[in-house]
Amino acid sequence: MGRPGQLGEEVKGWAPPPRPAFDVLEGQWTRLERLSADAHAASLFRAYSGHDALWDYMPNGPFSSAAQYHRWAREAEASADPLHFAIRNRETDRVGGTCALLRIAPEAGSIELGYIALSPELQRTRTATEAFLLLIGWAFEAGYRRFEWKCNALNMPSRRAAQRLGLSYEGVFRQAQVVKGRNRDTAWFAAIDSEWPALREAYRAWLRPENFDAEGRQRERLGDLTTLVRAASDPAL
Repeated sequence: MGRPGQLGEEVKGWAPPPRPAFDVLEGQWTRLERLSADAHAASLFRAYSGHDALWDYMPNGPFSSAAQYHRWAREAEASADPLHFAIRNRETDRVGGTCALLRIAPEAGSIELGYIALSPELQRTRTATEAFLLLIGWAFEAGYRRFEWKCNALNMPSRRAAQRLGLSYEGVFRQAQVVKGRNRDTAWFAAIDSEWPALREAYRAWLRPENFDAEGRQRERLGDLTTLVRAASDPAL
């Protein structure tokens, strides 16, 4: 039986946020579009072709043919959770990756970003980063209390990406899943709504056009801007 002071802080004035229902989010360099097999699958398969290693930590892929990828995209576009998006570079007008919002739990105020598959053309670009920032921003502005990022604990690029975005390390769940016949320990990261104002300012500072040179290289690193927001850093990094 709980005693006063041991029941958790009362959450006042909060109501469950809406489920994501948008089809497009636009940034300076990025356009997120609800995944459509007919509109996106052929371009995405070409962007991924020859780079099977990008599927190593994914539950899906690699795909042996355009038709096989098209079938996966057709199934994915019909899903409401995960809710899949194609990432379009507005400067080139090319689609080069996908990501998804998943484990969408308005009753808990929690939502996760995952299913991230970036072609080499999109990896380590401001276009990809802005795609993630757009989704984090949408979630907190919509009223979610918690934004999560989970990845295979062996996937160090994903762990670095989560920390760079300002998401705090929350530990590793051992033997969390069996994926493609292999054990998966899962590393957890998250940001909460009280951290959003500081994260928003860090994102705005990083996204300023003057923060990038003519080749699109950042002058001030996002990880440096978010470091003071994180409640905990990943000890493996």
